[in-house]
Amino acid sequence: MTVTDRTIVLAGATSASGLAVARALLDAGARVVATGRSAEHLQPLADAGAQVEVADATSLEDMTALADRLDAVDGVVSLVGGWRGGGGLVGQSDEDFHALLPALEAVRATSRAFDTALRASGAGRFAIVSSTAVARPLAGGANYAAVKAASEAWARAVAQGYAKAARDAGEPLRAASVVFRAKALDPATLAPAVLALWDADAAELNDRIIDLA
Repeated sequence: MTVTDRTIVLAGATSASGLAVARALLDAGARVVATGRSAEHLQPLADAGAQVEVADATSLEDMTALADRLDAVDGVVSLVGGWRGGGGLVGQSDEDFHALLPALEAVRATSRAFDTALRASGAGRFAIVSSTAVARPLAGGANYAAVKAASEAWARAVAQGYAKAARDAGEPLRAASVVFRAKALDPATLAPAVLALWDADAAELNDRIIDLA
């Protein structure tokens, strides 16, 4: 398999990681659709050759509208993130918790909006970026670890849904949901890991947690 000529949606792509992944995908011959809430912040992605869409990755309505506009989608990578922490357990404020929730909301919205398209693809891939904090949460990062853990649980539920749909249809598994874990996200490490999602069979990838060294 190859990512060449496949359509990949990068949801919440205005970070350095989003730009690095977009460039790697474009260099490999993929069509990249990058979303963000600001046309200005999307401009570097447009300059790189991506199709840009001003849309909120946390909004099911926005993501469903985008899915309906695209002919076919072979991959969705949810890149909405952020960090707030410190202050021990007492310092885990409600304000910080709610500021971190968009990462989970984007995972939910994108997976639901593109579920049909990814299962219809010959090599559908859904991927999220999580943190090693899930495996070893600290009191000062409890809000962050909780949101990432919830995101991982959702992505694994997506994986089970893909497997069940294929099994019920009596067809081979063609879609996979994957979790990338990083201690400190390095765009140069994430980009090749995303490309590699189309180097392996869905059955090998589905429900995997991949540590990014």
